[in-house]
Amino acid sequence: MSTVAYTETSPRSGGWFSRAEAWLDDRGKGAWIAAMVLGFILFWPIGLALLAYMIWSNRMFSKSCRSHRHGHEAARMGRRHGFRSSGNTAFDAYKAETLKRLMDEQEQFEAFLERLRAAKDKSEFDEFMDERATAARATDDEEDEGDDADEVELKA
Repeated sequence: MSTVAYTETSPRSGGWFSRAEAWLDDRGKGAWIAAMVLGFILFWPIGLALLAYMIWSNRMFSKSCRSHRHGHEAARMGRRHGFRSSGNTAFDAYKAETLKRLMDEQEQFEAFLERLRAAKDKSEFDEFMDERATAARATDDEEDEGDDADEVELKA
């Protein structure tokens, strides 16, 4: 079993804009609003540009800027935290085997749930069809009784 080593990119590896964005994200939505207000005070196009960026990047309407940034950071690095190498090959092999076993068990459980849902849907459908057939038989019986009554009146 082979392991893949991932390299961490520090937030300082980006430009000044990336560092400023990370700094504001760490301080939350209030920092973004304060920066926007300061931008309007200093030079209104800066404030307007910050407002447009906050709306475009969904920072204005999201619950937290931190969760937004961490989601992009993980996507940008192309990995999830659980698959990062620890440096110990024995532990990494054990972790990979355990994660594979858990994913297999999850797939089996999801397949079981799907079969369970299908069986439930089938039983509900069969029950519906039985009720429909019973109602149709009852309607046919009523019509037959009505026809018999008409025949009796005609004979009399």
